[in-house]
Parts: sequence; structure tokens; C-alpha cells
Amino acid sequence: MDWVDQGLVLSVRRHGESSVVASLLTASHGRHAGLVRGGQSRRLRGVLQPGNLVSASWRARLEEHLGAFSLELEKSLAAPLLPFADRLAALGSLCALIDNGLPEREAHPALFDITAAVMTALDCGDDAWAPFYVQWELDFLRELGFGLDLSQCAATGVVEDLRFVSPKSGRAVSSAAAAPYRDRLLPLPGFLMGDEPVHGCALVDGLSLTGYFLEKHVFAVHGQTLPVARERLVEIMRRRSSES
Repeated sequence: MDWVDQGLVLSVRRHGESSVVASLLTASHGRHAGLVRGGQSRRLRGVLQPGNLVSASWRARLEEHLGAFSLELEKSLAAPLLPFADRLAALGSLCALIDNGLPEREAHPALFDITAAVMTALDCGDDAWAPFYVQWELDFLRELGFGLDLSQCAATGVVEDLRFVSPKSGRAVSSAAAAPYRDRLLPLPGFLMGDEPVHGCALVDGLSLTGYFLEKHVFAVHGQTLPVARERLVEIMRRRSSES
């Protein structure tokens, strides 16, 4: 069994004295792991930085085996982010969510495309990545079958002034309909609806919204909590919001 595909490096763990097991998000084969012989060498450590885009060749005797990767670097997406704690945290969060939340060997070509686009946005040199990242988490939920319905109010059907989300149904609620019980609803930041500018508090609200449903539908059902890398990103964004 063998195939060649593009991949985004998600994580690496040591295996024996010189090898590693790498986990990739691939364009056509989903999240896929494989042994990289000599992966602890200096040359391959640079290739295997989480977030890097690689050309991956996988080979195994049987499809269900771990198999072995041969990897070539196509683009280094991780190294340019090292001076930027917030963007580096976003990259770590994104990789951890996929690595821990996406079923293995399940093809998600659309997820690969939007993930590659977000990683490129992280290297754009400004703060445009932040709302893009929150939208990516919404798209990730949709890819897993848990998409939120933000098209109209769950209670009245109106499409204007949608400012909350029901934690039970994942559907939007207008300000008027939410009035009697808004303390039980999740804030829906206006930038996700395209009708308000982005600011720090709204970004934190966006991460709180997506985080609630990620934990509820993706991680808690398996007895897990949200990855530490994502909590690190939320803390950085909260601190940045309080300072602005």
C-alpha cells in the first residue's frame, strides 16, 4: 500500500532512538500518522515543525498498519511565527484541535484547504488572522457534523439582530427573543455575522462560543477536555483584550 499527498504537520512524538511518529492532516487521506525514520535528525526536525506544509509519501504492507512516511518540506509555516506569541499559539491550537478531535484516516479535503488558508493568514503580518481563526473553528465543527445554525432566529425566524446562540440547539437567537433568558445564552459576536468590526472582546466571545461546542460535541463525549494549546490561545487573547 502506498500513496503520495500534501500534508500539514500536526504533531510529532519520539519513537525509539532516532525515529518519530508524525501526525499529518493530508489533502486526500485525512489525519494520518506514519513512522519517519531518522526523524530526530537536525534536518528532519526542521521539516517536522507543526504547521509546516510537506509532500508526504506513505508506504505500508497493509492498509491498517502504521506505515512509514517519506517527507519533503514544501513550505515552512511555523518558523516565521516564532517571534509572535499570539500567532504561534493559534497555530498550536489549530494543530492540537485537529490532532485530537478529527477521526483518523477520514478524508476531509475542504478542512485541509481552509486549514492551509488559515495557516497562510497567520503569516500575513497583521491581526487579520484572528477572526479568520474563529471562523475556522466554526468550520471545523461543521466538518465534524456539529455546525451551528446562524442563519435565523430559532424562536422567531427573523434574520436581523442575531446576537446570541442557544447552548442546547446551536441556533442563533435575536436580541428581542433572547431578552427573558439571555443569561442562559452564549454571545454571538457581530463580526461572525459580518455586521460589526472586530475587537478584542468580540474575539474572546467568539472563542468562548466555539469552545463551548467543541468541548460539548467533540471532546467531552470521549472524556477529554479542550487541548492545553487552545486554552493557551484563549488566555493570550483575554490578556490582550484587557490591555486594549
